[in-house]
Amino acid sequence: MGFVKGVHRDQTVMFPGSLDEYIAYDNPVRFIDAFVDGLDLEALGFKRAVPMERGRPPYHPGDLLKLYVYGYLNRIRTSRKLEREAQRNVEVMWLLGKLAPDFKTIADFRRDNGKPIREVFREFTVVCRRLELFGGQLVAIDGSKFKAANSRQRNYTERKLKGLNQRVEEKIKRYLEELDEADQEEQDNEKPTVEELQEKIEWLRKRKEVYEDLQERMEQTGESQVSLTDPDARSMKLGGNRGTEVAYNVQIGVDAKHKLIVGCEVSNEGNDKKQLSSMAIRAKEALDVQSLDVVADRGYYSTQEIMNCVEEDIRPYVGKPNHSNSRGIFALEEFRYDGENDCYWCPAGKALPFKYQTTYRGQAVRDYIAQDCGRCALSSRCTRRKTGRRIRRLLGAELLEDMERRVHAEPDKVKQRKSIVEHPFGTIKRSMDQGYFLTRGLASVRTEANLTMLAYNIKRAINLIGVQGLIEALPS
Repeated sequence: MGFVKGVHRDQTVMFPGSLDEYIAYDNPVRFIDAFVDGLDLEALGFKRAVPMERGRPPYHPGDLLKLYVYGYLNRIRTSRKLEREAQRNVEVMWLLGKLAPDFKTIADFRRDNGKPIREVFREFTVVCRRLELFGGQLVAIDGSKFKAANSRQRNYTERKLKGLNQRVEEKIKRYLEELDEADQEEQDNEKPTVEELQEKIEWLRKRKEVYEDLQERMEQTGESQVSLTDPDARSMKLGGNRGTEVAYNVQIGVDAKHKLIVGCEVSNEGNDKKQLSSMAIRAKEALDVQSLDVVADRGYYSTQEIMNCVEEDIRPYVGKPNHSNSRGIFALEEFRYDGENDCYWCPAGKALPFKYQTTYRGQAVRDYIAQDCGRCALSSRCTRRKTGRRIRRLLGAELLEDMERRVHAEPDKVKQRKSIVEHPFGTIKRSMDQGYFLTRGLASVRTEANLTMLAYNIKRAINLIGVQGLIEALPS
């Protein structure tokens, strides 16, 4: 029995008469084409949406936008790869009408149209809302570190610069000693020559100047670190004892019904403490609802952020961080607040009355101080302060207490967080291979992140209702 054989290369074949016959009825490019054609590119702010009367005709921004959406949907993100696809990929030929822009034109389009491209992500959420793919009741918020286009070697912190300067000084000192020895003794063939030592010393002095310039730059700007390749990238802890990475913090809000992303933002802050309210409000606006429940992990626990959510009729569910009690002192949780008498009751049954209001770490607080801790049998386990135990209560702490009661009353809602929000991150980083950025600078990275989230949402929506279902939902 022989092998399956193909036709001979010289044999005449009858190809389909048009490009359209190559594209299946349910091919995603048909939706990309219809979706972009239905956008008002001029209103969204795309450059050259209306051609000039004179000069060389530009590429239509809709064609370049289609190319980028197709690329991110198919794990093709660089301008050079997109250029090649336009020359050989039948789907792209169909999508662009056989246009083949060069890589510079493709790259410039993404750079020059960052804000309009980010608006396209929001336009697709309108399509999903029209199809009732959003539940609009519960949104999970989380952040993940996406690697920046900046290596660890090109990132400097104060601590790193101090260590590098110290090592350079030690090497210079050692080479100078070797230079003195070389002047006094006969030259050993195995040791560096005087000229070689002088070259090394000169190189080290130049490196020291670079480190000192970086240190001075950090002092002038107030930044805690400097990245040379991508100035906006920052070294961040990855969590789970995985060390650090020069990265960006990508925040997303995910609707619970079908795990579709309703909001996306990128920051270069290493933690999530200031992200809750902005992401929650963004999700509420995208869903167009009057009220919303939002769930997030302990990293988002912040009094001010929770207060901001409540003011916008958003009910947050955020677990309270665990405060270690390694010194054997009674934790705050062991004291009971009495709202009627405006005091705290300690484990010994004594009251801590309100004393005064002050500011602590930039937040308004009310101080409650015990009066007779010295005579209490539990004093050694309660405080080391001679004036007695003090408790600082943040203004708005009642909102935190209300939220804590909700979290305990509805534990299932908090448990849903992982299954809702970590699903998109897993798909984006593993299946789509887009857990790192190709562009540099916060503005460009935000554009790239929105293209990635748009591609994820399109892929997810196609799996739910199909290509034709999406096309039918577009406004005619």
